[in-house]
Amino acid sequence: MRLLYCGDVVGRAGRDAVVSQVPVLRRRLALDFVAVEGENAAHGFGITSTICEEFFAAGVDAITLGNHAWDQREILQYIAGEPRLLRPANAPEGTPGAGTGVFTTADGRRVLVVNVMTRLFMDALDDPFRIAREAVENAPLGEVQAAIVDVHGEATSEKMAMGHHLDGSVSLVVGSHSHVPTADAQILPGGTAYQTDAGMCGDYDSVIGMRKETAVARFVTKLPGERLAPAEGPGTLCGVFVETDDATGLARRIAPVRVGGRLIETLPE
Repeated sequence: MRLLYCGDVVGRAGRDAVVSQVPVLRRRLALDFVAVEGENAAHGFGITSTICEEFFAAGVDAITLGNHAWDQREILQYIAGEPRLLRPANAPEGTPGAGTGVFTTADGRRVLVVNVMTRLFMDALDDPFRIAREAVENAPLGEVQAAIVDVHGEATSEKMAMGHHLDGSVSLVVGSHSHVPTADAQILPGGTAYQTDAGMCGDYDSVIGMRKETAVARFVTKLPGERLAPAEGPGTLCGVFVETDDATGLARRIAPVRVGGRLIETLPE
């Protein structure tokens, strides 16, 4: 199976990159399933139902979220009725929506997607390691043909630990949240594809997707100022491509994906 995970979508530049590039990549890479991290898609803060529908129409199969999940209040009602939109699974009991989902591809194969948020330098949620393990055990490889775990977190060490914790039991563990693609795409010893952070879909002439002038002024002056807003130059789609073994669901190949915008383009051959 061929999978694509796209990192945090930031503002209009990121949305345009996803909507324009996902249909092209589905054809070019013969993709079976596409997941997108969408928590910064609505002007940098949260996501709306309209944006979700735009992504689904472009060929996105599942959308994950993170610490900005609820910045747009309308999503509280929408997520309750849209199983393709996932919030962190380790959120408190009673939180609207779900943190895991099993999705069926066009040819009938099943893909598990798990969204968890880490705890170092983040909100104090339930144990992401236990929650992720339980989700994988409830839908193990064999019952599903592939499994993707989005680890939304600040600390690279915590995301790396999750990769090793789940090695051999899922197809891909990939980090989100830092908006910068890491150079450590690899297949772990147990057969799980891993990358610490997929990066963002957005304008890289920025400070993690936000207008650089405003962000720099905050660091330099240490004074409150203009509200951060997404940069609006040409966007780069950043993500991770994984090809799995049909017999085991484990990874045969992983490759970074960068298309459009300012970053050096890279695509699987």
